[in-house]
Amino acid sequence: MLKVAWAPIYHHPLPENHRFPMAKYSLLPQQLVHEGTIAEGDFFAPELLPVERILRSHDAHYWKQLDELTLEGKAQRKIGFPLSAQLVERERTICQGTVDNTEYALKYGCSMNIAGGTHHAFYERGEGFCILNDIIIGAHHLIDHHDIERILVIDLDVHQGNGTAAMARDDYRIFTFSMHGEKNYPYHKEQSDLDLPLPDFISDKAYLSLLDEHLGMLFDRVEPQFVFFQSGVDVIRGDKLGRMDLTLEGCKTRDRLVFERCHRNQVPIAVNMGGGYSPEIRNIIEAHANTFRQAAFFFT
Repeated sequence: MLKVAWAPIYHHPLPENHRFPMAKYSLLPQQLVHEGTIAEGDFFAPELLPVERILRSHDAHYWKQLDELTLEGKAQRKIGFPLSAQLVERERTICQGTVDNTEYALKYGCSMNIAGGTHHAFYERGEGFCILNDIIIGAHHLIDHHDIERILVIDLDVHQGNGTAAMARDDYRIFTFSMHGEKNYPYHKEQSDLDLPLPDFISDKAYLSLLDEHLGMLFDRVEPQFVFFQSGVDVIRGDKLGRMDLTLEGCKTRDRLVFERCHRNQVPIAVNMGGGYSPEIRNIIEAHANTFRQAAFFFT
């Protein structure tokens, strides 16, 4: 069984001509059901993440500003979304989806979130369309409730997972791996446990060879008990914020390599969808759908 977190609140209303492709959060689940990759009964609607779980991972003053809608304009602009009560509710719902995913992944091997991967959220601030860091919140849940001590974050979004790296820096139980565009946002990179910066317009062949090599090394070195996969598809050719040259097929193979490795080693995996900003929404949906198709192949 492949459980998938999704709720209507994931599709949040934004100002006209906003560059974030929010429509994908409605279109993708429709596509997955239409083609039979995911059954309607395998979707679940998360509740709101409890405040105590937020405060386990994030600064109390930062949360107070979010909750009371008092975050200053500059901080909101850095996030990229206008702050509202509905936006905060959306973030809490997405983060609870990732916490729920950890439980389903432990039970079934894999679970997925049609959102999340908010790797630019820091302990005391947000940026880059990320407000709360659902990966760190999920990791803390595993540490607190399942005594898991070897968590591997595989972040393959085109942008470095700077918030995740910073929040996990002093926690030996969370190993962060980020494979990202060297010259892309964020322009000041944090230090992951392992960073693999890539040149602009890297090809399928070069990218996949590097990934396969490093996945083997990571599984040998970390011996993970659990994997979080940030599966952003902004690596594909033509992405407005990407500057890489992967084809849709190359991105699909990327996902296969991750799922195959977890399946072979019997390591539970929770998938957080991450970014994707291609000019054509159909390319975004197809690339994200491929991630779900690969997961379904290995785990259903």
